[in-house]
Amino acid sequence: MGKKVLIIDDEEDIRSFLVELFKDNGFETMTASDGVEGLELLKTEKPDLITLDLQMPNDTGTAFYRKMHRDEQSNKIPIIVISGVAGKHLAIKKPFAIFDKPIDAAALLETAKSAVGQDG
Repeated sequence: MGKKVLIIDDEEDIRSFLVELFKDNGFETMTASDGVEGLELLKTEKPDLITLDLQMPNDTGTAFYRKMHRDEQSNKIPIIVISGVAGKHLAIKKPFAIFDKPIDAAALLETAKSAVGQDG
């Protein structure tokens, strides 16, 4: 069974793209359209990696990060920020990586594998 990735992004096309990319490469995926849904999934699914958009309705990526980081069970999960927002490097403390939209799929996949300890 593959490593689990929680994809949090309000853009349906980005979520679909990431689901396909990760599933095609042996990952399990789950998606959330905002930080509120993301926190609910985080409690029940225990992902190995999170991809996080910063600018979303209801609960921003930054707010999600602050909430998840308070929990000892989830604050060690690597986060890859995927956003088109300026200043994204300041929004999250110590993300595993930061990617701009549009996404470089090959680089993202390599980074995701590195984050969860998979070779190749």
